[in-house]
Amino acid sequence: MNAITQTLENLGRATVDALAGIGHAAMLCIESLRFAATGWRRGQPLRFAAVFEQMRQIGVDALPIAALLAFVIGVMLGIQFIAALSEFGAQSQVVVAVAKSVTREFGALITAILVAGRSGSALAARIGSMSVSQEVDALSVIGIDPVRYLAAPALIAMLVMLPVLTIVADAIAILGAALYASPALNVTPAAYIMQTLALLVPGDIGQGLAKSVVFAILIALIGISTGFSVSGGAEGVGRATTRAVVLSICYIIVADMIFSFFLNR
Repeated sequence: MNAITQTLENLGRATVDALAGIGHAAMLCIESLRFAATGWRRGQPLRFAAVFEQMRQIGVDALPIAALLAFVIGVMLGIQFIAALSEFGAQSQVVVAVAKSVTREFGALITAILVAGRSGSALAARIGSMSVSQEVDALSVIGIDPVRYLAAPALIAMLVMLPVLTIVADAIAILGAALYASPALNVTPAAYIMQTLALLVPGDIGQGLAKSVVFAILIALIGISTGFSVSGGAEGVGRATTRAVVLSICYIIVADMIFSFFLNR
């Protein structure tokens, strides 16, 4: 009986903690967007220099690895679709299969996972270190809102740069597939790309961009909220960094599944 009671207590405590975390993240999102829109009226304007710096760290610095990963994914999809569709004599459908899967699914998903591991962890570590060293409290004491100073620039930068990275990843993945698949299809890479552009519709690209916006919100809010809740010194910062990455990837995959279910019915 005691074991059952303890299990129920643990389950209830975990549920309450999860709901509290969701509420904290939602408040951070609302406050960040409020500061971005009307902070100047309250004497707490959004720091554009900080936004541009976050955009550089999140987007520009991640561009080489994102491009390389997208190219490899494109080649991999070309290999897999040619091998699978050739069994049914449908090699001509490789172009549309790669184009739809990249723009609707893989471009946004792979880019979001990369950014979660790279920038989400950095956000959690930076804010967590400031929380442990009481720098966040010091900001409040001198009249600077920590959400405006730390959270809002990161959220706005993530909302801008993740869709941009997704578009770049889509283009490079299709280029990688074209370089591999065009000889097998007896077409030139330029003809492959032109056929891809003819087959794609705005909804395909829009679906990937809509996903990337949601993924950007998830990555930023999880990293920021995890950083603000750090306790326990340097060890706590390490745990928070790991937690931010794991939670971000889990939520990204779940959100992607929900998107795919409702947008492809």
